[in-house]
Amino acid sequence: MIFKKFRSLSVLLALAIGPVALCAAPSQKESDFHLLGTFDAYRAGNPMKLARHAEKIEGHVLTPWVEYLRLSLKLDDAQAAEARAFFGKYGDTYVGERLRGDWLKVLGKRGDWKEFDREGADYARDDVEIRCYAWLSRLARGDESALAEAQDMWLYPAELPPGCETLATLLWERGRIQVTDVWQRVRELFEEGQIVAAKVALGYLPKAESPDERMLAEAARHPKRLLTRLPKGMDKRATKEVVVLAAVRHARIDPEGVAEMLEGPLAQQLAEEDLRYLWGRVALDGARIHHEQALRWYTRANGAILDDLQLAWRARAALRRGAWQTVRDAIDRMSPETRREAAWTYWYGRALAAQGEATGARAYYLRVAGQTDFYGLLANEELGYVGTVPVAGYTPTDEDVAKSRNHPGLARALELIRLGMRTEGVREWLFTIRHFDDRQLLSAAELARRAGIHDRAIHTADRTVRSHNFALRYPVPYHDVFREYAKSNGLDEAWVLGLVRQESRFVTDARSGVGAAGLMQVMPRTAKFVAKKIGLKRFRPKDVTEVQTNVSLGTGYLKIVLDQLGHPVLASAAYNAGPSRAKRWRDARPLEGAIYAETIPFAETRDYVKKVMANAVFYSAVLNKSATPIKARLGTVPARVAGEPIEDDDLPQ
Repeated sequence: MIFKKFRSLSVLLALAIGPVALCAAPSQKESDFHLLGTFDAYRAGNPMKLARHAEKIEGHVLTPWVEYLRLSLKLDDAQAAEARAFFGKYGDTYVGERLRGDWLKVLGKRGDWKEFDREGADYARDDVEIRCYAWLSRLARGDESALAEAQDMWLYPAELPPGCETLATLLWERGRIQVTDVWQRVRELFEEGQIVAAKVALGYLPKAESPDERMLAEAARHPKRLLTRLPKGMDKRATKEVVVLAAVRHARIDPEGVAEMLEGPLAQQLAEEDLRYLWGRVALDGARIHHEQALRWYTRANGAILDDLQLAWRARAALRRGAWQTVRDAIDRMSPETRREAAWTYWYGRALAAQGEATGARAYYLRVAGQTDFYGLLANEELGYVGTVPVAGYTPTDEDVAKSRNHPGLARALELIRLGMRTEGVREWLFTIRHFDDRQLLSAAELARRAGIHDRAIHTADRTVRSHNFALRYPVPYHDVFREYAKSNGLDEAWVLGLVRQESRFVTDARSGVGAAGLMQVMPRTAKFVAKKIGLKRFRPKDVTEVQTNVSLGTGYLKIVLDQLGHPVLASAAYNAGPSRAKRWRDARPLEGAIYAETIPFAETRDYVKKVMANAVFYSAVLNKSATPIKARLGTVPARVAGEPIEDDDLPQ
């Protein structure tokens, strides 16, 4: 009887509170389910499913994203009023700008120039396709000056997007692009390995001016064969151009072989201008593999117009030979923007100092001294200063952090990252902080640190201009773990932390496109190799992102390559690009560590090594309250030993 009364009471209560329960906000678990469902539905192109999920999460902090996804699915057929309504609500957000860019491309395809101009006025990003539509809009209004400006687009180093293809056709029809311009674009695309885009560009040529398709295919796939058996009809421009393309292609893998051809049969078949151009390509490719003849090949290119990349490698080749006047000459010929870069400002100062011009050298060092990067540290030491960590210019308060937490853009970014959509969250974060001042940046960095999102904390703190906080720039999460494994492997803890900061920014579940995982971005093959080497029992590949396991494997591998190579700069390069490459990049003579780092052929590894070594200086100061000078850390990289094997059969790469 009592139980019956309780059951009746339960029914009455359920009926009484039912309507309220139906109106209650969904739990976080339910919200997460529906939010992830909207993104899945968007990726699947299913608007009905997206709408069903969206109606369950109205008023959520990610509502702007939900509405963006919903409108994006039908953007090609959307009306201007719908887009305007969205921009009226979310125009100053990341998704607002993202949708505006997509909408401008839709308007450009439609040729709706009135609406395009209206919305384009509020679009701040540089997008080559939108620029092309903007020129087409001006032409539609009779502004012929757009044609002259648009010619710069022709040398875009990849396949042209749709709007630019339309513009390029118009430029060709109006005589703004000539046959010579087509071949110039094709050469530049071949230099970049953009063969498909090069073939598209050749489609602009009249049939009588076009190359033989089979010969062009051979130039792309078997350039050496074409160069060894030069085709007939070398008096025709198209044939000569294809031979030049073959030489450009083959020089990437065998600059010495192409150099021999340029001093042999090709010299009789090509114009002097084409020969100088090819010597410039051979010299670049030779310098990138540290060929001893690279500087001589640059001399053979005398009179050719060299771009900034070619001049940079001329300077690097000269650095390895101690040819300081050549370093100066190469930097002098760079564009003003490139000359002002910290790297070339520093090396120009070094060249002046090497030639006894101390006053001039000091002036150049002062331009980059004080910057918290590789070249700033080097310049400081040239001026007699050893880098130390400055006293924090600003430490955010709890009130400051609370204000950042309530910022809608930061809140959306944190929520996206929490849901596992890191790419979208990072983009939202970057958009939000783009105009922050130093105090706002540091408050946002502290918010990220407290949330355990160390990559955003580091990146945001790195952006400050005058007021810095190095505890946020150089954090030490999992300090006990790093200290333990650095000590047990006999490694410099500051160096290990500097490497991890560059590898993953302390994101424990970070994964690269090639499969590297965890804090120290350990590759699967490397993990198995090191686990066996260090006797890590019961290792399972799925454990690689667990903090202690990852640090054990990463520091174990770092110890192995350091023991094998004997130098931290070489070991840093090896960690990123493999031990055999790190050894191959040495010279026949000892090299200053800074010069070795500057002349690493891979741009990614070159930047990586510089940042790791600079990070180590600052971590040394954070941990030990005193910094080891960067020049002491870089030291001298020993010369190659004659007959020394380069390949590493015992080490994974």
